[in-house]
Amino acid sequence: MLALELPPVSHLIEWPDLFGSGPFAVNKVVLLMWLAVALTFVLFLLAARNATTGLVPSGVQNVAEAVVDFVRNDVILQAMGPDGMRFLPFLVTVFTFVFVGNVFGIIPGIQMPVNARMAIPMFLALVVWVTYNVMGIAKQGFFTYFKNALFPPGMPKAIYILLTPIELISTFIVRPVTLAIRLLANMIAGHLILSVFFVATGYMLGALNISSLFGVGALIFSVALIAFELFVAGLQAYVFTILSAVYIAGALEPEH
Repeated sequence: MLALELPPVSHLIEWPDLFGSGPFAVNKVVLLMWLAVALTFVLFLLAARNATTGLVPSGVQNVAEAVVDFVRNDVILQAMGPDGMRFLPFLVTVFTFVFVGNVFGIIPGIQMPVNARMAIPMFLALVVWVTYNVMGIAKQGFFTYFKNALFPPGMPKAIYILLTPIELISTFIVRPVTLAIRLLANMIAGHLILSVFFVATGYMLGALNISSLFGVGALIFSVALIAFELFVAGLQAYVFTILSAVYIAGALEPEH
């Protein structure tokens, strides 16, 4: 009789080193990260090449233009206003890279969302953290930026005893951590759910008894879960990007 054995969680998010060892080792996740970078670069390179030749927009150019329009209209104009258009290339790149890395989790043969490893979401969050702090200092000045961030105007001075430590922790420590963990947790959760359902589906279909009927239903539901994970991949890319835009806008204009 077949026994249902679910793989340990470590087998789903840990990958053996393929090349090298130590902190510079290359494993499947590293290769997928490089692939996500390459796909993002190639997408916009081909789109820009078609645009400069004056040809009718092709499929690749349509996809790139749709991404740019989405980030411009639904992220920048909503969270930053027209003044945020200078950050369009940065935020488009962030959105595209995060989305491509997320989608790897539902592609047969790959089935590993890049952002299910903490190193990559944390690196992206640190890039955003450096960006909004540097832009805030450049716009307001070093001392004015930290003064506005830690001592919001219009508050009674006695409140600063409690408020300033909270602002220090939330603005400069919690923001990048929560930005990374939000993306990481959603990608790990989706990866685990898909793994559980497909392992259970294979078990029930292989039982060759009444359980096989339930296996067919589980297979249909698993396919529906793949469609849902595609939606989650786009949603989490959007959430990460719009929060990045909000943080940058807040650093540029403290009253926001």
